[in-house]
Amino acid sequence: MSNKEKFISDITSGYTFQGSSMVLGAAMLDTQTIDGLQVKAPLKTFNRHGLIAGATGTGKTKTLQHISGELAKNGVSVLLMDIKGDLSGLAKPGVTNPKIEERVQKIGAAWAPHGFSSELMTISNQDGVRLRATVSEFGPVLLSKILELNDVQGGVIALIFKFCDNYDLPLLDLKDLKKVLQYASNEGKAEIEKEFGAISPATVGTILRKVVELESQGAEAFFGETSFDTNDLLRKDENGNGYINIIRLNDIQDKPKLFSTFMLSILSEIYQKMPERGDIEVPELVIFIDEAHLVFNEASKALLQQLESIIKLIRSKGVGIFFCTQNPIDIPDSILSQLGMKIQHALRAFTAKDREAIKKAAENYPVTDHYDIDETLTILGIGEAFVSVLNEKGIPTPLVQTLMFPPVSRMDIITEDEKRQILSSSRLYAKYGQIIDRDSAYEMLVKKIEAATAEEAQENAELAERKAAQKPLGRQEKSTFEKVIGSTTTRQIGRTVAREITRGLLGALGLGGKGKKWF
Repeated sequence: MSNKEKFISDITSGYTFQGSSMVLGAAMLDTQTIDGLQVKAPLKTFNRHGLIAGATGTGKTKTLQHISGELAKNGVSVLLMDIKGDLSGLAKPGVTNPKIEERVQKIGAAWAPHGFSSELMTISNQDGVRLRATVSEFGPVLLSKILELNDVQGGVIALIFKFCDNYDLPLLDLKDLKKVLQYASNEGKAEIEKEFGAISPATVGTILRKVVELESQGAEAFFGETSFDTNDLLRKDENGNGYINIIRLNDIQDKPKLFSTFMLSILSEIYQKMPERGDIEVPELVIFIDEAHLVFNEASKALLQQLESIIKLIRSKGVGIFFCTQNPIDIPDSILSQLGMKIQHALRAFTAKDREAIKKAAENYPVTDHYDIDETLTILGIGEAFVSVLNEKGIPTPLVQTLMFPPVSRMDIITEDEKRQILSSSRLYAKYGQIIDRDSAYEMLVKKIEAATAEEAQENAELAERKAAQKPLGRQEKSTFEKVIGSTTTRQIGRTVAREITRGLLGALGLGGKGKKWF
């Protein structure tokens, strides 16, 4: 048997499945496409997670589009975290051309232009379906991990949440959280110490600074009401196709903490709310995280551990997670080892560091007699990739160079008019478009402080009147205003107001830096 015959035999047997599958492309050997020798992926294993990697311009975004579209056509809901802003074209049908026609002919599969039912979402202030969560829903544990708090600081956050629960103080947004923290070290210090014990003002100040840092990255747009219901990610259109939910994150590329906050929040909520599904034939939801290195480059050890745990457990819920990045080494080994499907587009070897990275990348793929992986990785053409998936028994398939199938959707972004059209017809856009700012911890504490101040002022005034009636004229008593100003509670309130005014002025002047201790 010749090498080519053995290759065809290996690929045919390795990529033949009993259940539903999607065509990824056609097998290649010695840079030549073996016409009609299709490389497929079983839908059943898409909850075993995956990796789509490759240098800029090598075709990984088109691969992501194709896989997303095929999943949607098979009734699978898709969630795309679109960092670069170039995935909105999935909502509109593509346009054929001679190159596409030639490619699909080699692959031996039908190509017909098709747009998919899509939702355009946002966690910032840009137009789209607003994804929000309350601070209470986020919880003290996740919040501590995102803020990178130590055990003592995390304990204080847990105490703050408990205090708010006991006294019906809703923690909805970051304004609420900051107010409760300020209250704990000022007006409410004695009250909280009586029930929970002493809290260090220095610890509270550190937590406040970290909250302000998170807020400065735009987190105030994410925390609040109306909270997003993750069940809305699982919708089907009138034809039974899964919706493609595109979260437009192109305006937070330089805000990795906000991205990490959102990603961990939504993954945790999906895991908590979705029922156990066991070994199902088709996953419920597949999540694609584009430019995944932005997550891992800034992630703390605690955050990575939390993410690793979720990835291990979430597949039993029928949920798959795919990381899209330039190089497999961008993904921590503990997470990379859990990714069943691997699609590797070309890597470029311009420097010694690049060549070393390629060697490390090659170690993540099955051993093969048909390719020199290191060399082939550098000469893959645009729209070509190394592919290895899990078969229906969970065993890796043979590594194969693949001419990837082109997307049937538009390979470009939609226009502003098309975006407005999609949003105007979206049920979710209307559902989550209204931002609610009901009375919560901030407003309740402000009212409590004002009431206490007014009560103290009234008592001082009455006391002054009684003393004036009892004493002969002589040394004049302090005025009510002077007494109020001199009271302990009022002095504390005054300090709080002064801090807020100072912060506002310094912020306007560009002097409110992260390292300044304003608290």
